[in-house]
Amino acid sequence: MKKTIILAGAVLILAACGAKQSKGETPPPPPPPPSKDVSAKDLIFGDTALAEGKQLYDNNCAKCHKWYEPKQFSKEEWKPILIRMQKKAKLDDIKMASITNFIDSQL
Repeated sequence: MKKTIILAGAVLILAACGAKQSKGETPPPPPPPPSKDVSAKDLIFGDTALAEGKQLYDNNCAKCHKWYEPKQFSKEEWKPILIRMQKKAKLDDIKMASITNFIDSQL
C-alpha cells in the first residue's frame, strides 16, 4: 500500500514538473505597427471600442426604427438626435459615448 502511494506521488510530481514551460522559450513577436491607413480615431478609441459602439447602435437604436447610416446626418445634426434617443432608449452616459464615438468615426 505504501509503495502505491509513493509511486502515485512520484508520478504526480513528475507530471507537474513536465507541465512547466521552459524558460528558454522566446516571447511572442510584438504586434505589427499600425498601417498608414489607420485613422487617428481608431488609434484613440481602438477597434474594439468602435465595434462595441456599433453593436450598441445596432441593438439599441436600430431595434426600434430603421438603421440610419451615420453619414446621413452631420456631426451637428447627430448631437440632438443622440441626446433625445439616449433618454428614450434609457442608455447610460458610457454606452452613449460609445455609440457617439462609433457614429463620429463613420463621418
